[in-house]
Amino acid sequence: MFSKDEPKDFIPKFEVVSCFVEFDNKILLLLRQDHKPQANTYGVPAGKIDPGETAIQAMVREGKEETQISLDNMTYIDKLYVRYPDYDFIYHMFHKRFDIQPNITINPNEHKTYIRTTPKEALELNLIRDLDECIKLFYKDK
Repeated sequence: MFSKDEPKDFIPKFEVVSCFVEFDNKILLLLRQDHKPQANTYGVPAGKIDPGETAIQAMVREGKEETQISLDNMTYIDKLYVRYPDYDFIYHMFHKRFDIQPNITINPNEHKTYIRTTPKEALELNLIRDLDECIKLFYKDK
């Protein structure tokens, strides 16, 4: 469950960044490896913020590590407060639109493959937990 407002007694264990990488009205989705939590689900480029990093620095690093694309000049979308049964965390969402299709090279330690799909079609896929709600939140008026 996530909220735009900080819940009572919210104690974040970590912070996560993610980015809707868009080209030609399609978003980039990465298929998680078998050994990763929530294996065989699709997610956007994302990861935890390392100590000493800003959210932007973490997202640039994660984009490069996972896909070899540069996520400079991203737009910050929102900060969400996520509460799972076992822990809380903060979730930062970014958006990056490319005018020219980026060359994507998947890190096989992180993901199996990638697809590009419309946000509406993405909602029909096996997505990482709560990504469907994030897609609806960001693309509701688009």
